Amino acid sequence: MIHTNNPIIKHKAGLLNLAEELGNVSKACKVMGVSRDTFYRYQELVEDGGIDALVDKNRRVPNHKNRVDEVVEQAVITYAIEQPAHGQHRTSNELRKQGVFVSGSGVRSVWLRHNLENFKKRLKALEEKVAKDGIILSDAQVAALEKKKHDDEVSGEIETQHPGYLGSQDTFYVGNLKGVDRIYQQTFVDTYSKVAFAKLYTSKTPITAADLLNDKVLPYFESHKLPMLRILTDRGTEYCGRVEQHDYQLYLAINDIDHTKTKAMSPQTNGICERFHKTILNEFYQITFRKKLYSTMEDLQKDLDEWIEYYNNERTHQGKKCLGKTPQATLLDGKKIWVEKNIAQI
Repeated sequence: MIHTNNPIIKHKAGLLNLAEELGNVSKACKVMGVSRDTFYRYQELVEDGGIDALVDKNRRVPNHKNRVDEVVEQAVITYAIEQPAHGQHRTSNELRKQGVFVSGSGVRSVWLRHNLENFKKRLKALEEKVAKDGIILSDAQVAALEKKKHDDEVSGEIETQHPGYLGSQDTFYVGNLKGVDRIYQQTFVDTYSKVAFAKLYTSKTPITAADLLNDKVLPYFESHKLPMLRILTDRGTEYCGRVEQHDYQLYLAINDIDHTKTKAMSPQTNGICERFHKTILNEFYQITFRKKLYSTMEDLQKDLDEWIEYYNNERTHQGKKCLGKTPQATLLDGKKIWVEKNIAQI
């Protein structure tokens, strides 16, 4: 009788034990679900090498630590934080100069293990180290952080502190209105509260872009005693130009509003306005143009104003700050937080 507690060979030994108890190899093999050849092979192994011979010797033992040395791994991590803008092959080449030999793929493997595999994650690690250790940044680190800040701003990903902190403005082509010609919509969305404003024009010029701010946006924020600090736009001619020769740029300068532009050829970086345009197209224009024929832009503007009123005050929103509230309610909540913060600072 063969006894073992090793789970690897327990099944094989069980076959031999059963055959010994029954005195019948064929019956034991049928019960255990194996062939007679397997039984005799197991029996021969035990006779030649004992019970331990039942363990497979041809199976390659996996090397769970098939990775670079700990010293090399730490050097890769340190360099990733020191030079977050460098790619895996650049990192490999630079470390080689320091006597640390690791391939580009080896660098990436280390990054993956430590959640450093892309530029943003390495920047995040750098920011955490600055916050934790208070280190003095090198010129390369400062440049990398500034680049990330700029990319976040042009992508509309900047952390919005309060209503009016960052507005998003864009031009939306509505279509051709018979007897009126082309219709364009100037759109403004507050990135914190998602409160929106829209006004129709027959052209897209710096004057029309500034008019929306002057007619609807700034009076609204002034009525709530909230500042308008920055506006994000694309690089269209209605928004960009020399300050002294461009009505929109001049208007922003007079009202002390910073202007941030999206990346060139990347309209998706003004995503908040783009998403609002999809909403207004699906929920207003495609419906109202099937229900009513408009002969004047004023009639369309009147219905647009009513829908904007509904959007701001009645329609719930799933934005980052809204969380199911209406944009107007979100703005009022954000205003309270802003007022309390300013009072505390005073």
